[in-house]
Amino acid sequence: MTVEALAQLNNTLATAGFFAIGITAILAIDLYRTRTFASIVRRWGIALAFLVTAVATVLTLVYSELFGILPCGFCWLERMALYPQLLLIGGAVYLRDRVLMPRYGIILSGTGLLISLYHHYIQMGGSQFIACPSAGADCAKRFMFEYGFVTFPLLSAVLFAFLIVLYVYILKTSTQD
Repeated sequence: MTVEALAQLNNTLATAGFFAIGITAILAIDLYRTRTFASIVRRWGIALAFLVTAVATVLTLVYSELFGILPCGFCWLERMALYPQLLLIGGAVYLRDRVLMPRYGIILSGTGLLISLYHHYIQMGGSQFIACPSAGADCAKRFMFEYGFVTFPLLSAVLFAFLIVLYVYILKTSTQD
């Protein structure tokens, strides 16, 4: 893969991150206001969570395997909060579970959100009060820095925030059957 392809993918993902922030905010507001999207979330929420999680999982592997960007210790912790969700959501789709899986997803996504926000803080120049849990890649090194503040950990935080809002919405609407 070329440097140009990497730069284009970085820019595309950063731009998609802004879109994801907007969707997350709209869902969060709608959840506590009108629930306009309740029927859509009730029908497609788990499938959407699966799609988003699958794309995010593939993208982490594209960056590490195709572009050769080694994940740091915090990146691995964020991946550990993401990867199991793909399997859990797959099981939830198969079992038609809209109660247990979202609860586990909230726990995993909440953990991932906290780690990714701290990781973003470090990449923006903040001092480490928790050391990078890896002797490999440097946790403070930025491989993406779009629009002067968008980093991989920030996109990870947006992903986890979206999943949390989606899972809460699924739980709140699952009792309306």
